[in-house]
Amino acid sequence: MEGTNCKKELLIEIPVEVVRREADTVTSQYTRQARIPGFRPGHAPPSLVGRRFRDDIRSDVVQALVPKFFEDAVKEQKWSVVGRPRFEALQYEEDKPLTCKALFEIFPEIELKQYKELEVQEETAQVTEADIDQAIEEVREHVATFEVISDRPAADGDYLTLSYKGNDVKAPASHPVEARDVSMQLGSQGTVAAFNENLRGSSPGEVREFEATYAEDYPQKSLAGKTFRYRVEVQSIKHKEVPAADDELAKSVSEFATLVELREKLGKDLMERARRRVEMVAKQNLVQQLLQLHEFPVPEAMVEVRIEDKLERALRQLVSQGIDPRQAAVDWQKVREDSRPDAEKDVRASLLLSKIADAEKLEVSEEEVDEIIREVAQEAHEPPATLKTRLTREGELDSIKSTRRNQKAIDFIYHNAKITRKSE
Repeated sequence: MEGTNCKKELLIEIPVEVVRREADTVTSQYTRQARIPGFRPGHAPPSLVGRRFRDDIRSDVVQALVPKFFEDAVKEQKWSVVGRPRFEALQYEEDKPLTCKALFEIFPEIELKQYKELEVQEETAQVTEADIDQAIEEVREHVATFEVISDRPAADGDYLTLSYKGNDVKAPASHPVEARDVSMQLGSQGTVAAFNENLRGSSPGEVREFEATYAEDYPQKSLAGKTFRYRVEVQSIKHKEVPAADDELAKSVSEFATLVELREKLGKDLMERARRRVEMVAKQNLVQQLLQLHEFPVPEAMVEVRIEDKLERALRQLVSQGIDPRQAAVDWQKVREDSRPDAEKDVRASLLLSKIADAEKLEVSEEEVDEIIREVAQEAHEPPATLKTRLTREGELDSIKSTRRNQKAIDFIYHNAKITRKSE
């Protein structure tokens, strides 16, 4: 019996003679290994073994037959199953067929409509002198150095290394907030106001005590709406030294001898990024058109996996910011619900692009996979062979191939589209 969308229900019925034959086989295996008082190993009567190990034998019979008959039925229907089936309503009685119900999802049937010669408007890639100025500023910030300050007190813009301990004013016996060797920029918007106000004019080795009151919506839940009394030791003060934008900067960060040459190279790099950016936007618009042209159901199991991936990324981002996810004021159920529409869209796009890749016989070679692994390994500072072994063990290689194959499908659609360009 078919369910709605990609969900399916299948009644499995295994003939009694097949069940009996499998039960005899399993019982024989138990008989050869069973140790029963009064009988030498392998010589106990099968009927006695069958009674003593009845539940184990029945379980082995079910595990041997149900998946096989399920797979045969699925092949007969020419279905491609998503994830693992759930079996329920098992009926296993003597001299009767073994029956159960399988609940599962299948990949949808997708009837391809137009995906070539789609029309899309693309912005014209542009780079301004202001963009290049900003790039130069980023280069200067990247090579900036920090000078230890010992002849004056701390001022806004300085970087302070601190150790502190704070106690909740209303609950002084509660677990304190402590940190050692942490860095903060004095006067920065990202620094708690009380720290900015009370550490101006401080010197290395000085200890200051003050209170800090946190807003009700402060991201760290354990601090939100509370007032803490802090004891802070200033360990060091440093000032950032940013080099001038001149020929010496060009020589120190590149193979170029002048700032003019460096600006020209940065301009070319920015133009290439701008081209990739406008191309990416055009590709996103093309995928959106494809989704509007193709309506089909998506497997809930795939959507759930995509949602879990999004939640996992959100958790990692909080941890990277030093926030304990368990203490963060986040309604995770709402985050999950809000993630569903985008997750369904992602799954729908992935299935559609895979179908187009099938139609155009687009494949990913082992050499391409190895190149992707080399790039990832370089970013992760991990040997490529080690990374490939781990990805193979975790079953992630197929995901890499699928992602790259879908990207090829997007490239194919883009290169076969009718593109008109407009100036900004």
